[in-house]
Amino acid sequence: MAAAAEGVPATHREEPVRDDAAVETAEEAKEPAEADINELCRDMFSKMATYLTGELTATSEDYKLLENMNKLTSLKYLEMKDIAINISRNLKDLNQKYAGLQPYLDQINVIEEQVAALEQAAYKLDAYSKKLEAKYKKLEKR
Repeated sequence: MAAAAEGVPATHREEPVRDDAAVETAEEAKEPAEADINELCRDMFSKMATYLTGELTATSEDYKLLENMNKLTSLKYLEMKDIAINISRNLKDLNQKYAGLQPYLDQINVIEEQVAALEQAAYKLDAYSKKLEAKYKKLEKR
């Protein structure tokens, strides 16, 4: 830029404008003392260990809860299995008893049919006897 500025009159040369208020000064970064870094590292590792211990404890407790739930579910299924076995056994017993009663039930059905037939015969006999009575009265009046 200096070579280009040689042929240009001084009035036309542009010089960079410096605004000291806009320029920030860099400060030298100061590192904390060695003892402070060690203490901060110990504190960080201590807190990290506490955090990880808490996370692992929570996970362990979750697994213990899940294990207890599985044990209780297993016990409930065993109880339900025993109930189902008892129901099955009782149903077999009832079916055997019903099979033993079936001949008697068949006899009852036959007797019921015979009673119904006898009842019909009694109604017919009653109707016939009424007709006979009416005829007898008719003949008696003559």
